[in-house]
Amino acid sequence: MKSVVVDKVASVAQHAELGRELRLSADIPCEEGVLIAARVLNNKTRYNQLELTSGRMATVTQGDIVVGALGHRNALRGYSGHLPSELGVGDTVQLLNIGGVMGICDSANPDVGPPFNCEVLGTVLHFPYLGERIGVPARVGETVLDPSAAFDTAGVPVVALAGTCMDSGKTAAACAIVGRLRHLGHEVAACKATGVSLRRDILAMEDAGAHDTMIFSDLGVVTTTAANGPALTRALLTSLAAESPDVIVLELGDGLLGEYGVEAILSDEAIREALTAVVLCANDPVSAWGGVKILREQYGIEPAVVTGPATDNAVGVSQIAHRTGLRAINALTSGVLLGDTVAESIGAGK
Repeated sequence: MKSVVVDKVASVAQHAELGRELRLSADIPCEEGVLIAARVLNNKTRYNQLELTSGRMATVTQGDIVVGALGHRNALRGYSGHLPSELGVGDTVQLLNIGGVMGICDSANPDVGPPFNCEVLGTVLHFPYLGERIGVPARVGETVLDPSAAFDTAGVPVVALAGTCMDSGKTAAACAIVGRLRHLGHEVAACKATGVSLRRDILAMEDAGAHDTMIFSDLGVVTTTAANGPALTRALLTSLAAESPDVIVLELGDGLLGEYGVEAILSDEAIREALTAVVLCANDPVSAWGGVKILREQYGIEPAVVTGPATDNAVGVSQIAHRTGLRAINALTSGVLLGDTVAESIGAGK
C-alpha cells in the first residue's frame, strides 16, 4: 500500500467521496467499476477534458494523476475499448470517455483523435471498517443493482426519449420537456438509463428543473449493456417513483440500434407498459422515418412526437410529417411547444 496525491477525480467516482491523498494497492482486480489511479502520459488538443465529481469540466494535461474506473465503451462517435483481462502497476490504459472510464482502446473516431494514455499506479482503496486499516478496492456507485428487485412506477407517468443515434438531441429535448412541465406546475424527476458513465446529461436536467435525478452509475454500473439495461431501467424508475413525482423523464442514451441495451429495454414488456409517452430524437429525416418504423413494427410503440436535428428547419419538419404522419417539433427553437405536446400526451397539460 502506498500514498499518492491526485490532481483530478473523475465523475464516475462520484459516490466514493475521495480526498486528494489516497492509498493505492498494487493488486488490481480487472473488474468493471473498480477505481484506479493513473498518470497521464500525453497531451491532447481535442477531447481533452475530464468531468469532475463537482460536475465541472477540467482540462487534462500530461503528468496529471487522475482517478477513473475500469470499464469498456462501444461508441460510434468516440472511443471504443475493452476491459483488460489483467493489469499491473506501470501498465498503460486509455481514458475512454470524459467521465473517467479507463480500458484498452480498440478504435478511435478521427473527430476526437488518439486517446489519453495513462500509466497505472494502482487500485484506489477505501476503508469501510471503523478503526481498522483494512483497505478494499473502491468501486463505482452508491448502491448495488439488484436485478430481482420489484418493479413499480406507482402510476407515475413516464416520458421516455429514444434516439436514432448518439448526439441526436435527446438531452436537449429532455431539458425542454422537464422545463416546460415544471412551468406547468409539475414536480419532475429524471434519469438516464443507458450509455457510458457521464453525469453531464442529468446535471443539465437538474438545471432545467428536475427535482430528483439518477443515472445508472449510481447503481454501480460503468457501461450499460443488453444484459443489465432492463434491470437498471426498472430500478431507476422504481426508485424515482417512490418519491411521488408528478412525471418521470427517462433518457435512453445511445440509439435504437446500439450496444448499450436500448433494444433490450424496449423489448421488456413491463417497461413498455410503464412508458406513457415516447419521444423520438432523430438526426435527419431518413433516420426519423427508420426510427418510427422500428418503434412501431418492432415494439408496437407509437411515438408522441419527433424532435432532434432532423427538425432544425421547415424542410425536415415537413418531410417527417409527410413520411410518418407524426408531429415534428424542434426542442431548441420550440421547446415550449414540445413540452406542451408531451404534457398533453400524458394528460398533464394546462
